[in-house]
Amino acid sequence: METPGLPPASHFRPLHLKFLMGSLRSAWSSGILPPADLCPDRLRSLAEKDTGLTADTHDRAFFDSQLDVLLPSLHHEAQLTDFGRLVSHGSLLKVMKERLWFDALLAECPEIERIELAPPVIVVGSMRSGTTRMQRLLASDPAFTALRLFEAQAPVPSPRSFTARSSGKPDPRIAQVSRALKLLASINPAILEVHPTGPMEVDEELGLLDQSLSSAMIEAQRRVPAFARHCEATDQTPAYRRMRTLLQMRTWFEGEDPSRPYVLKTPQHMQDIAALHAVFPQAPLIFLHRDPVQLVASGASLAWNQMVIQSDHVDPHWIGREWLHKTRHRLDVVAQVRETIPAHLQFDLGFEEVGADWRGAIQRTYAFLGRELTPTALAAMEAYVARAAAEHGYARHRYRLEQFGLSAGEVREALAPWCLERQTLAA
Repeated sequence: METPGLPPASHFRPLHLKFLMGSLRSAWSSGILPPADLCPDRLRSLAEKDTGLTADTHDRAFFDSQLDVLLPSLHHEAQLTDFGRLVSHGSLLKVMKERLWFDALLAECPEIERIELAPPVIVVGSMRSGTTRMQRLLASDPAFTALRLFEAQAPVPSPRSFTARSSGKPDPRIAQVSRALKLLASINPAILEVHPTGPMEVDEELGLLDQSLSSAMIEAQRRVPAFARHCEATDQTPAYRRMRTLLQMRTWFEGEDPSRPYVLKTPQHMQDIAALHAVFPQAPLIFLHRDPVQLVASGASLAWNQMVIQSDHVDPHWIGREWLHKTRHRLDVVAQVRETIPAHLQFDLGFEEVGADWRGAIQRTYAFLGRELTPTALAAMEAYVARAAAEHGYARHRYRLEQFGLSAGEVREALAPWCLERQTLAA
């Protein structure tokens, strides 16, 4: 039974999505369109046909091991609608095509992997702990660089990107991501209230990890617990090595100065912090902390808003239990691994601290980084804060822990060490 306050997923369909789902069924059953199957051989064949390239070779074994767990999870656990199946098919096909372009580009331009990137500044925190705000504040400083959403979601420039660049036209990835966002907003406007963004907005590198199917994005959009447990138990270092190469590729393609540090962030880094530190051993880490009760409630709300797009069988109580587990697991991993990372690379900030006095938090952050907070950087941050206040819908996003079958007391008991740590930090 659905929880009061959350509409059943099957009732969450705008009219045009219902029409699209009906049209898909008709087209597939009549043979007008081939079904959106999730067969790996079929997907690879389509990717090779569309790109004219042969199979990728970089970390292929790791990719296949991830795929071998993901596909059964999509088949047997996710309970996808026709639209959800189409989205999964399209996502996997896109990744396979981009992996082929990645290999071809590295073979043609081996200098990409010789680019020496400055150690990135990495914001580490749970989903909904303020990592997006901190990343965008830092990225406002022209001394840093960061991925824009279109580069994060489509991290490998396609042949069309090179053609557009040579003719002085906009990168076609911008329009591609813009269309996807418009479709997403038309299907579920709440998602962009939860995480406001746009094709040119600074955003997280989740899509770079998705190139190795090592993306928390997959499990936040679909019910795939077997795949989630596999990722928790598997060393994701190959995915982080590919992410570093993709950053080198972006630096090369954009003609960026590699001495300008990237500002990175994604909640997945908590779970894979050992791999993150192994690949970027000199990177300073900024840890953000928030009340665990709010983390679980907000994370569950974000997951629910994404899952209802792709399945009619979305149990908010299961989501609550899953996000309580995810929060506890990630906090446990971070606590263990932080003991192995040099203290001078670590800095802690509270969610409320940044919200109440972001200028003071930024000044302390720059002191930790050993960097000057210039008037130009501060003015750019002021402009970002003003624009975010005017454009973003955080204040409209409403959720309650009870909607996901949990109570504050239950969460505090399960996460007692982290509630105590937060109180110590605040003091």
